[in-house]
Amino acid sequence: MNSTLFGTAAISAYLASTLLLLRSLRPGFDPATQRYASLGLAGLACVLHLAANLSAGRGLLDFSFLSALSTVVWLVVTIVLLAALFKPVDKLGLVVFPLSAGILGLKLVVPEGAHLVREPSWPMTAHILSSLLAYSFLNIAAIQAILLAAQDCCLRARHLGGPLVRSLPPLQTMEALLFQLIGAGFALLTVSLVTGFLFLENMFAQHLAHKTILSILAWVLFAVLLSGRIRAGWRGQTAIRWTLGGFVALMLAYFGSKMVLEWILGRT
Repeated sequence: MNSTLFGTAAISAYLASTLLLLRSLRPGFDPATQRYASLGLAGLACVLHLAANLSAGRGLLDFSFLSALSTVVWLVVTIVLLAALFKPVDKLGLVVFPLSAGILGLKLVVPEGAHLVREPSWPMTAHILSSLLAYSFLNIAAIQAILLAAQDCCLRARHLGGPLVRSLPPLQTMEALLFQLIGAGFALLTVSLVTGFLFLENMFAQHLAHKTILSILAWVLFAVLLSGRIRAGWRGQTAIRWTLGGFVALMLAYFGSKMVLEWILGRT
């Protein structure tokens, strides 16, 4: 019951925060006031979201499909809120906050069996934490790439775009932020793969092979992108395509395979 109450309150706060962000794009409203109010509501939603997750899992990590997805979007919100203290990333909330509300809503109404992790060893904890953080950072990078694509398209067409595009930081700032996110996500993904190969029994076991192969593919794509940025100054549409390609591979690695195993094959 507590999980439902916390979850419902979190969803309401996420949606209210999104509404305030949308209002900040309209003329006649003070964008700074709307921004601080929106981030404050999102912070409250983040706390309530965590309480809902912990209540549902009875204080343990639950890695069933929707519970894992809910944990990831909570991490994404947390990272965005912390980054918003220093970087102009608050517009990411227009995608992240309603997405979090939607996933949390699904978790509350769709029944699924719990897949609890009880007393994981420190190597397993390191692997799980680095995996979740890597996916979260690269998820934010994918959203940033989509916003960058819209901004780049408007500049090429010599069009001002809508209120959202006009409110974004300069293109150079957006690109720099994108590669900072990718760099952090790539480092964490590297840690995730290394700890997996060192401490898990068999990363290419039947139920892990597709996840491992797709994760390695994502790592290669992001490695090529970062190398291209350093050596050849890749930017614009090239950077956007490689970012989205790497994220799709990573998304399929974890959540695609998890959905197939749990929802279609009925296994964990």
